Amino acid sequence: MVTLSVSMIRQARCTTLRRLQPFARGYATPAGAELKVSNQFLSINTRSLNRATQPNTSFKSVTHYDDNAPQSTLDMIHAHTSYLLNTYARPSILFTHGKGCKLFTTSPSSTSSSGVQEYLDFTAGIAVNALGHGDEQIAEIMKDQQSKLTHASNVYWNEYAGELAKLLVENTRKQGGLGLKSDSAPGTGAKVFFSNSGTEANEGALKFVRKYAKEVNPSMASTKTAIVCFTNAFHGRSMGALSVTPNPKYQEPFAPLIPNVRVGELNQHEGLEELIDENVCGVIIEPIQGEGGLNEGTRDWMIKLAKRAREVGAILIYDEIQCGLFRTGKMWAHSGFPLEAQPDIVTMAKPLANGFPIGAIMVRDHVAEKISVGSHGTTFGGQPLATRVGAHVVSRLSAPEFLSRMNDTAAHLDTLLERLPKLFPNIIPAPVRGRGFMRGIPFAHADAPAELVKRARQRGVLLLTAGKDAVRLVPSLTVTKEECDHAIGVIESCLVTMEEDGFGK
Repeated sequence: MVTLSVSMIRQARCTTLRRLQPFARGYATPAGAELKVSNQFLSINTRSLNRATQPNTSFKSVTHYDDNAPQSTLDMIHAHTSYLLNTYARPSILFTHGKGCKLFTTSPSSTSSSGVQEYLDFTAGIAVNALGHGDEQIAEIMKDQQSKLTHASNVYWNEYAGELAKLLVENTRKQGGLGLKSDSAPGTGAKVFFSNSGTEANEGALKFVRKYAKEVNPSMASTKTAIVCFTNAFHGRSMGALSVTPNPKYQEPFAPLIPNVRVGELNQHEGLEELIDENVCGVIIEPIQGEGGLNEGTRDWMIKLAKRAREVGAILIYDEIQCGLFRTGKMWAHSGFPLEAQPDIVTMAKPLANGFPIGAIMVRDHVAEKISVGSHGTTFGGQPLATRVGAHVVSRLSAPEFLSRMNDTAAHLDTLLERLPKLFPNIIPAPVRGRGFMRGIPFAHADAPAELVKRARQRGVLLLTAGKDAVRLVPSLTVTKEECDHAIGVIESCLVTMEEDGFGK
């Protein structure tokens, strides 16, 4: 077998084939052209050649029209707009049910015997449904707990909040994270506070760092209040979380925000000491940015960041709301970081109860000691229903056989994604970003990500944009290799049509 570059093979195919069908990406040959290549080229297995060097064009046809909803659905959407605040730009698609990585609409489809449109969901509800849609075990647990006790308030104890907290702390100790030592006594090292969302978790974490600074440095209570965040970050849209989400589109309509927030550049070493000085009480960062484009902090920079935070007594928060809880193949995106790069606080939410609202703040003991009765509170956070579902989800996600299967599938997805920059170098100028099932396809043109999301949706695959230049793939962690093949096949077909329409020129 001969190893050839993509450009060599394209040239060979364009100059050696007789009057065959035009090459899928536009490389046709002149009529009557004769074979002019060596036996070395002719000995290559054509089928393997096609798989390795040509994009999948099987899904070029549009099958799922955005405007194909039945009149009853359109009428419902129109009626709902009279009562719902219009804060989302949505196509006329209404999902009614799902199973695994599939979602189904009310729209008729000629490709489905059931008369509805089926979509392969590579968004997992924005990285939420780790165990997929319509999970029967979760449905049974929710039914059972709902019939017993849903809510009784945090004035009292319940059975499952402590159980979920223990699972989070002890699995973190076992699998790596938060600097917890594997040989320390159970019940030491970290404590958990439950909220209802990722935004609430980050709000609580920001409060905790302010509280800690005032308790530890009473003489600097009025000056040690600065919080550092980083460009392209997304930490939520309530006022505190929004203040550390430095995107003008999100911030400007609500200014002025909370004061004394400093914005640094991700992975920029120069000026880090000046950015994080003695007046900084907290630093918040996503180890892998989700909404911001799947940019990742380099290991040496994260080490330097953490060291600098500790030098000035600032608490380091890792926002793992999207990249945490096994999405990257390990429990936390920072699980493999050295001890000197470990955080003091980790925030989480999205997959924690597979779609049932819950968030959490996991805090190292030295911070937890400064958080006293009355420091924070919540009406619904930590309720029995949410925490029982969360305990079930964490138990399943952390099972060795689940992780082994998931990482095997993620490795398969990685081999598929490696092809894209080689097949479409003018559209995708750099390698795909991220790890595990949190991947970002970077584009050379700002309008390309939204266009790919639209074209993929019209062919039955749901994707997300991320930041200014990327398309995000965050499927359920139960996704199969066959579903990965299908999704990437659709993506390749869409990129072929985009190239034909002038993208990349």
